[in-house]
Amino acid sequence: MSGASLILLVIFGVMGLSALVVFFWGVSVYNGLVQLRNRFKNAFAQIDVQLKRRYDLIPNLVETAKGYMKHERDTLEAVIQARNQASSAGQQVANNPADPNAMKALLGAEGALTGMMGRFFALAEAYPDLKANQNMMQLTEELTSTENKIAFARQAYNDAVTAYNIKRESFPDSLLAGVFNFAEAALFVVEDAAQKEAPQVSFDS
Repeated sequence: MSGASLILLVIFGVMGLSALVVFFWGVSVYNGLVQLRNRFKNAFAQIDVQLKRRYDLIPNLVETAKGYMKHERDTLEAVIQARNQASSAGQQVANNPADPNAMKALLGAEGALTGMMGRFFALAEAYPDLKANQNMMQLTEELTSTENKIAFARQAYNDAVTAYNIKRESFPDSLLAGVFNFAEAALFVVEDAAQKEAPQVSFDS
């Protein structure tokens, strides 16, 4: 074998080895991104469970209040409307938690619902008989518990999203993330500080 042939053989060998290294690196990065994306999708599923629980509780609260808050029909109807809009937006995110536009719509709907629930409970404070209603007290306790579970699930989701976004934005992983369309995921963040806390309601007599 001539010297030239040996050099060509070495060159092709190095090229082949480099291609293998790049291939296995690509596979590793791709699988890592898929794993992290699935992790935050699964984390949102935990939020979704609690959101649905809250959406189920709200109509019961309103139905219980109807007999007492007869002059607050507009508010009660607005609460149900906000609840329905949030429920619809939540379903869109549940179908694809990686869609930032769907998440933005959900956050807006959740903010509106939180505002209406705050108004609802503020008005309920003026009805002593409603405050003393055992069903209302139980539903309110369940709602508060659900809100707390949502807060914990939201933190776990945001942690998972942050880990995913960091990986997809880090060089050189970002090169492959762009090629395979691993888009940035949106955090579940409530902008209004007043909305970050569950409605604080006391139905103690």
